[in-house]
Amino acid sequence: MTLYIRSILFLLIFGIVFIFLSCSNSYVDKVDRSEGYQYRPGFPELRVVASGYIDENDDAFINIASEIVYASLVFKRKDNVNKADFNITYEILNLDKPEEIISAKEFPIQITDPNNSLSNNQSTYRLAKNFEVSSGNFRIITTIVDNNSDKEISRTSEVFIPSIDGEQSNITNIRIFKKSKGSDSEYYPTTTYDIQSDIDSLKFVFQVTNKSTDADLTINTRLIRFKSDTSIARPMTYNNYTPSTIEYKGIDYSEETEINTNRRVLTNKGNVTVEFTFPELERGNYRFEVSSNLGEEDELFKARDFSIKSSSYPSLATPRELAQPLFYLMTEKEYEKLMAIDNDEDLKKAVDRFWLSNIKNSRIAKNVIELYYSRVEEANKQFSNYKEGWKTDQGMIYILFGPPWYVDKSSVSEMIWSYSYNFSDPEKNFLFISPTINNKYFPFDNYLLQRNNYYYNISYQQSQLWRSGRIF
Repeated sequence: MTLYIRSILFLLIFGIVFIFLSCSNSYVDKVDRSEGYQYRPGFPELRVVASGYIDENDDAFINIASEIVYASLVFKRKDNVNKADFNITYEILNLDKPEEIISAKEFPIQITDPNNSLSNNQSTYRLAKNFEVSSGNFRIITTIVDNNSDKEISRTSEVFIPSIDGEQSNITNIRIFKKSKGSDSEYYPTTTYDIQSDIDSLKFVFQVTNKSTDADLTINTRLIRFKSDTSIARPMTYNNYTPSTIEYKGIDYSEETEINTNRRVLTNKGNVTVEFTFPELERGNYRFEVSSNLGEEDELFKARDFSIKSSSYPSLATPRELAQPLFYLMTEKEYEKLMAIDNDEDLKKAVDRFWLSNIKNSRIAKNVIELYYSRVEEANKQFSNYKEGWKTDQGMIYILFGPPWYVDKSSVSEMIWSYSYNFSDPEKNFLFISPTINNKYFPFDNYLLQRNNYYYNISYQQSQLWRSGRIF
């Protein structure tokens, strides 16, 4: 084979690969996963989702739905009642004209707590605002300032609204609404990737702008569930996960189960709103897809990924939810015996017995229990991905040892948590490695602990500190 022919073949192969990668990246960019909880201790917990839509008059709007966790706000005594006092600001920027600020509005909000029940309440205050805009690409910056603590936090979202007068058909972003159980409940937007399982149903809403009058536009939808890891992090002294296992991969996007498929033909030109409602879904990781094959180059595609977590997520409420994290403190036989209890009342008594039989002082036991489960909840907020945060390797270490003294993240694929000023101490420094995932869809920051036998002593000592109440 001549050098010339080899050069031509190389260029052809390179071009094909380049085109494939470009298409793949474009395809991946159309998968919306929303945000995680983005928890920062001591700051207001702000969860935001922004979406664009076109109303019946063909006017374009941006809807910004916000949720603020009550317990993350500071309540102060004013006029003989506890009050939270904060400002929330929405700033909308036109990305097609980077210098143009469409809107910047601030809303002062006060929340009264006459029964002093909200300061530890993990439920949320909901706020939704609509802003009229034109079609295009937008960036939304939502900022909350807690006036009682002077703490501030911001969240950034991006929205695309197709042009009504454009020449091409298009699909808006997919919005997910959830409805709580109860006859008087209403649908409200989901603000995160994670959705509590204690819901009545989910509703998916999107809009299609059909520009063609010569041919029908076929819209295909799919609700699929991916195989994913649900296991609790294995002990620190066990073998490491092997790359072929689901525990290593986290999610296998190549192994999917179709929950629902649908096909709808649009015959009229104009903007059409499409809705699909599904009853309560099992826990797991899902994708709702919308597509229309106008042609290989003109294919329309949008998708929304989401995860169904536990009923009270990120909090723990049921006896089984309280029992499961004790895996990190129990022997294998103790845990198997505990989880074999089917009756909720008996399970709750067994959990209480575990703590009180080991910690003889009820006051100390109360403080230890509060600390342990607060760490479980914080782990859910900080490390959740395809599974609850407390089940992850980082969650396990965080629950047992608390926040690391020092974090070394000098490498993209590695991270070290130190619980000692001696960075060479193998028992007090934990190495986490990010798995090598050859899948363009994998969106999560996931780190796996590099396990070793020399962790036996410190893991045993730490569990005994918890069991005896000497953790403080």
